[in-house]
Amino acid sequence: MNRKTVAVLPGDGIGPEVLDAALPVIETLGLPVDLEFGDIGWEYWRTEGNPVPDRTWDLIGRSDAVLLGATTSKPRREALAELAPELRASAPQYISPIIQLRQRLDLFANLRPVENYLGGGTPYRFCVVRENTEGLYAGLDWNHVPDEMWPLVADHPNVRRSGRQGATASVRLQTSHGLDRILRFAFETARGHGHERVTLADKPNVLRHSSAYVLERLEAIAADYPEIPFEVLNVDAVALWMARRPERFGVIVAENMFGDILSDLGGGVMGGLGLAPSANIGETGNYFEPVHGSAPAMAGHGRANPAAAFLTIGLLLEHLGFEHEARGVRDAVRHVTRRRDRVTYDLGGGATTTEAAQAVMDACRAVPHAPTSAVVTIGDELLRGDLEDSNARVASRMLAERGIPVRVRHTIGDDEAGIADAIRPALGRDDVVVVMGGLGPTSDDVTRGAVARALGRPLEHREEAWQGVVDRLTRFGVAIHDDNRRQALFTEGADLLPNLNGSAWGCRTQAQESTVIMLPGPPRECLPMLESVLRDGLAHLPDPPEVTAVFRRTLGLIEADAAALVDELVRDSGVPVKPAYRWHYPYVDIRLGCPPESADVMGKRLDTALADHIVTDRDRTAVQELALLLDERGLVPDIDDQLTRGVLAAELTRARRSGEGSASLGVSLSGVWHGGDRTTYTGTVAVTCVVRDETGERAYTSTVPHRGAEVTTYFTEFAAWSLTRHLIGRSHPLTEESA
Repeated sequence: MNRKTVAVLPGDGIGPEVLDAALPVIETLGLPVDLEFGDIGWEYWRTEGNPVPDRTWDLIGRSDAVLLGATTSKPRREALAELAPELRASAPQYISPIIQLRQRLDLFANLRPVENYLGGGTPYRFCVVRENTEGLYAGLDWNHVPDEMWPLVADHPNVRRSGRQGATASVRLQTSHGLDRILRFAFETARGHGHERVTLADKPNVLRHSSAYVLERLEAIAADYPEIPFEVLNVDAVALWMARRPERFGVIVAENMFGDILSDLGGGVMGGLGLAPSANIGETGNYFEPVHGSAPAMAGHGRANPAAAFLTIGLLLEHLGFEHEARGVRDAVRHVTRRRDRVTYDLGGGATTTEAAQAVMDACRAVPHAPTSAVVTIGDELLRGDLEDSNARVASRMLAERGIPVRVRHTIGDDEAGIADAIRPALGRDDVVVVMGGLGPTSDDVTRGAVARALGRPLEHREEAWQGVVDRLTRFGVAIHDDNRRQALFTEGADLLPNLNGSAWGCRTQAQESTVIMLPGPPRECLPMLESVLRDGLAHLPDPPEVTAVFRRTLGLIEADAAALVDELVRDSGVPVKPAYRWHYPYVDIRLGCPPESADVMGKRLDTALADHIVTDRDRTAVQELALLLDERGLVPDIDDQLTRGVLAAELTRARRSGEGSASLGVSLSGVWHGGDRTTYTGTVAVTCVVRDETGERAYTSTVPHRGAEVTTYFTEFAAWSLTRHLIGRSHPLTEESA
């Protein structure tokens, strides 16, 4: 394919930022596209008196396409005030760059694709085609009614009350030339992009005569596209259904003002203008622009969403004939936004413009992503607390072991709409969605309908599953009722999952790049079924990377302090490590998921960074560690304990296998209250644990907030930790080698 030239006009505000972030995708894709940068925007108005200098028009004239970042426009008075002093005398007329481009290049069609990039809900994909050159934006707009028009409006009752000086007028101009080419563009867009319907958004119930002429032209043009049905709807109805049921539309075509409003509504339906691309197309020219505008208040802060710029580049590439690559860019944006992988603030993330752009380019290169899952457990009995939700806990562990950690868990009652609402946000965002419970034969078992509702698919009877129900019930001498037939209903096209331990079969299906697994509720039925699917039914997902867990249990740290130390250590290591923290009084557990070859090094670094706080590298308390050590060495400590009032001795006795041994070890535990006393939970407690043996004595100290009665647990664990450190003669964790 011949090389193409694209005129890149970064413009104002965040325009240069989003283009700088997104344009490297062209090099990433290895396309034969040459980028030439040109000047446009407010700065050139201020310094040259023209926001589109002649040199820019020369560049546009020799380019195959124009990519515009964003431009700023201001009212005439402000525009003149900001001109360079030497230009003000000539008082040039300010015309916005957008208007200049559209008029000079005769860009009659504005195209705004609208698609469900965020996932969740029913999939939709449509576009708004707006006529650019006539309608109410044709420039036939007057501050006072012109003489030629006065006879047409003079008899209106409001005009009689207001007088000639109190009346203005605009004309909605529509011509056969303008209508025919925008309607033909709409049908060609539907044909070329697989849209099933063209909808004209107009106001025929009010603008009866002009709308009747538009309908004539629509019928004449539609005759050339017999395979594409069309309809005419009131523009307000279109707006309502865009918000409520966007999936019903294909191509929406409208005159300038109606199209302007609907296209921005389309951005809102998508999730914001940060996702909204646009194209302006004429018979001999074009320009492509993210819709978000220049947003001058955001400029320079690195917060702008580059997704619209990527999608706009996708439109441009498609226009130039690079359909495959354009589809890849759209897929990459969809992947990043649905997974919330390094997205900007407007999509709920914290990524910078550059970081968000890098995520899209990584997706374009097919850099593997980290799969995630969602678990939905169902039953009123779970919400009431009648049953423990053990399915969610066990399923989460099974998914994590398969390398698909759970991002979110929901527990929902027996409510079809509520279950569907819990499933929808995970579609397209999580690789696996596990739905457990509510597949019995009774009227409150509504999961089947909820899954079908969330996926937008009907239920169908599956004879294989029905025979499975009949065979099992017959084998155990159980009566078969009509209600049992519910258990043979599954979402259309789903793969069945036989239940070897019950009558409720499950199923697996794909929706919006997510695998949805529907399982019964009893653990002995659903968990073996889930294990089978995770083992054999998710071949399309990558095997989990080999990870070694480095675990340390710490005492005397709050979670935020531990995270600050460890996060810095991980950043400085340059190793792909995922830290996780768990606070359970009085401990903070730290777990690092490391590549096996880095585990030893990361463990040593962790020990160095947190040496004064690490109790153990195993999932045991300090009391449990001490009990094992005392049993091993045959020691029985003599405990003088006024601080815990016997709790330390009792806990230690309970943890030991044997209470026998020599009493050559003495322990005393005391505390001093600061800012309060033992009965008022304020201030702090300075704790001292003194350990004595034949070699002498050593004191261990700590200060702890006196937060409540549970502080006794801290005293107990601190004393056990102190005694353990004394016995092993070091402050490093009690490791498997030292035990």
